[in-house]
Amino acid sequence: MSATYKDIGISNEGHVGVVEIQRPPHNFFDNALINQIADAFEAFDRDDNIHAYVLCSQGKSFCAGADFQNRPQTGSAESGKHLYKEATRLFRAKKPSVAAVQGAAIGGGLGLALMTDFRVTCAEGRFAANFTRLGFHPGFSLTFTLPRLVGQQKANLMFYTGRRIGGEEAHAWGMADVLVPLADVRKAAMGLAKEIAESAPLAVASTRETMRRGFADAAEIATERELVEQDWLRKTEDFKEGIKSYAEKRVGNWKRR
Repeated sequence: MSATYKDIGISNEGHVGVVEIQRPPHNFFDNALINQIADAFEAFDRDDNIHAYVLCSQGKSFCAGADFQNRPQTGSAESGKHLYKEATRLFRAKKPSVAAVQGAAIGGGLGLALMTDFRVTCAEGRFAANFTRLGFHPGFSLTFTLPRLVGQQKANLMFYTGRRIGGEEAHAWGMADVLVPLADVRKAAMGLAKEIAESAPLAVASTRETMRRGFADAAEIATERELVEQDWLRKTEDFKEGIKSYAEKRVGNWKRR
């Protein structure tokens, strides 16, 4: 399979499709990037030769979230609605996916990682839902996906503190399924996807449909609630201060307005 995209590369190894995000070093996302990934996933779903796929990225980070400093359009309400519509397409993918998380998966980047069926990471992996540190509400369906993986209490801890969780702890919590050395992350993700692809594709698709029954609908409902909260928080002084203080690596000077 081959196609041309602006910000991603797609390829396949046998029955495994590969989507590589190509915005190094930190692979910040916007509507266009999510749209391209969704297009690639849907193309893989239509390709009978592809039985599973891997989502990986170039550079230091897996995906460090939305770039509020350099991509202010991702902060608009209309842009947020469009982004969530594109994200919902990812949750409706029909074949198993594996994320190769070689570095930071932050904010919406964590949401992108948790959208997949499985995650492979390393000790250098970093997982954070840093929204409240930005004066913002969690998004990308994380209020649904994160508690589902690690439990309500650990999800609360991550949401309320914005704490970064290292790869080893993420693996122990169940946020990641496989822990390997940094140099082996993509290879291990491919190995897991190939192992899945060795099973009968119709049986895998049928089983996945049962195991994830209602998953995409619940994720979509979560994003609708998240967007309502993000819309009003986006207009606050605390949100502006959160973006500024986070970029300056200091505690925010919150005004509660």
